[in-house]
Amino acid sequence: MTSMDNNKAQYIAFQNQKRLDKLFIGLTRGFAFLVFALLVAIMLSLLIGALPAIKSFGWDFLIQSNWDPVNDIYSAAIPIYGTLITSFIALLIAVPVSFGVALFLTELCPLRLRRLFGVLVELLAGIPSIIYGMWGLFVFAPWFSENLQPWLINLFEGLPILGTLFSGPTIGIGIFTAALILAIMVIPFISSVMRDVFEVVPSLLKESAYGLGATTWEVVRYVVLPYTKVGVVGGIMLGFGRALGETMAVTFVIGNATNYLAGLFQPSASITSVLANEFTEAISPLHIGALLELGMLLFLITFFVLACAKLLLRFLHRQEGNI
Repeated sequence: MTSMDNNKAQYIAFQNQKRLDKLFIGLTRGFAFLVFALLVAIMLSLLIGALPAIKSFGWDFLIQSNWDPVNDIYSAAIPIYGTLITSFIALLIAVPVSFGVALFLTELCPLRLRRLFGVLVELLAGIPSIIYGMWGLFVFAPWFSENLQPWLINLFEGLPILGTLFSGPTIGIGIFTAALILAIMVIPFISSVMRDVFEVVPSLLKESAYGLGATTWEVVRYVVLPYTKVGVVGGIMLGFGRALGETMAVTFVIGNATNYLAGLFQPSASITSVLANEFTEAISPLHIGALLELGMLLFLITFFVLACAKLLLRFLHRQEGNI
């Protein structure tokens, strides 16, 4: 074969490679735009379906607390309140526990047990949410109402703010119970992410700190957390998003009451529980529109939380050199 034939073969191979590269780039770009198109399509579908409620109630839908399917009067203040308060309480409980679990698995747990405990944590994440809900309703709620709930009411009775928060009927279901079940559900997600990011810290950094006389807590505080703060925040936001969107477990134990009550032991409702309970029974266009507007609000709340998390991660990334 002559050199001209070799050059021609190489040129043809090069052109084929360029075409394959363009095809690959086009496919990956198409997949990315497909995700964006699905996002826009979902949002537009919710918006179009919610138009009857938006036209009828306007901004009052966000601030009023009436939910009366009989008279076709709807508002979202109670479901929004129930969604946010249960998610925040769940996060307040889950983050310290998840941090402790991740710290134990990476720094304190014997090597022989580390894999076993890690698998157990991951198995908790795989349990279906309806199982958590059934366990919360039939096992945890009766125990909580007989043992822990009366003790908490007596403990905080008479205090200005805590006495009001920890008040309500001792029936075992309500906002606080839903938050506890949510906390149990998100602990495996947050702790798994924290464990993974803690494990990527170079051993040299930790061993150097131990060599200088640092305690385990000081190593975690001044070496591990500054090195992994972006991943830790990402894990917390993952758990928060999981709590915001949980449906079945919350529906079982929150009480599904649409009246505003200040106590954490009072029954309430979340956006997801209202959708789960009423969507199949909605008949009037206004009722369906109100439920779709609730879905759109949950979509926006989740988007806002993720946007804030992204901004926080960007800020932490800029501050990485200022430990």
